[in-house]
Amino acid sequence: MTILLGKSRSELMAWAVQMGQPAFRGKQVHEWIYGKGVSQLEEISVLPKQWRENLQGVKVGRSQVLHQVRAGDGTEKFLLQLEDGKIIETVGIPTNKRLTVCVSTQVGCPMGCRFCATGKGGWQRNLAEHEIIDQVLTVQQQMQRRVTHLVFMGMGEPLLNLESVLGAIQSLHQDVGISQRHMTISTVGIPQKIAQLATYDLQVTLAVSLHAPTQELRRRLIPAADRYPLDRLISDCQDYVTKTGRRVSFEYTLLAGVNDTRECALRLAQLVRGFQSHVNLIPYNPIGVADFQRPTVRAVAQFRQILEQEKVAVSVRRTRGLEADAACGQLRGRYQEFREN
Repeated sequence: MTILLGKSRSELMAWAVQMGQPAFRGKQVHEWIYGKGVSQLEEISVLPKQWRENLQGVKVGRSQVLHQVRAGDGTEKFLLQLEDGKIIETVGIPTNKRLTVCVSTQVGCPMGCRFCATGKGGWQRNLAEHEIIDQVLTVQQQMQRRVTHLVFMGMGEPLLNLESVLGAIQSLHQDVGISQRHMTISTVGIPQKIAQLATYDLQVTLAVSLHAPTQELRRRLIPAADRYPLDRLISDCQDYVTKTGRRVSFEYTLLAGVNDTRECALRLAQLVRGFQSHVNLIPYNPIGVADFQRPTVRAVAQFRQILEQEKVAVSVRRTRGLEADAACGQLRGRYQEFREN
């Protein structure tokens, strides 16, 4: 099976020649796949009909939109069915000036974070490069707007599928036209992988899902953190800043009564001071299958104030798509429960 999505213009031109066609046919395929968003070769009407009919074992590589929901704030979540029947989620988050796509990199996730709906569902497999790119094209088509930003913060741990993620970044930059500076890779932290990522000279933002200021608490919230001590993780982040010249963003989900205390804020400040970093506070988005609560507005404000007093760059992420089950794994989990029942 040959999948065309993910191939560059030059690769498609070479493929066309290999298939006995002039090179410009590859340019046409490239324009129709990335520019027009076709899902089937039969839709590329500029190609000779006989050639299209003879292209056996060749597919564009697009997935099927199985279900979608829209929240009042305009956020849209899509369930996509892959070629093998697996289901993933992707989310389009619009503002007046941008459209951000939250991209999945795996079917499920092996990290098992206690507060994450995706982690509750387990891990099935990595996504292929074209399955990652497809999510961006799907949101772009369905929402009828050009995608300007993307975050690898959907289902899965991106650094455990780094080869496909790197290929997707290259294609989304070169073929779809999204600046690397508008891309973010979010990771819980995988030993050796942050150092490896630093060697690729990317312009993307690295976001580390911290969620706790001590190893003991982090291990309780993220079982996989047992293999990656917090001091080592922070050291690797400092090295990343030194090697790339780009700051690290730390994602910190605030869980009421768990990690939102004054002591936690002060410890967090101690961790992230001294190098280019930014803390992104995320008030917990309840998922219904975990025993955690969303902190009060006052608690969030107090936590932020403490960090600011400690001279830490900090912001609070605005919660989007609550009505659309926009937290990772929520909609997929509910859909699968519905099918099973």
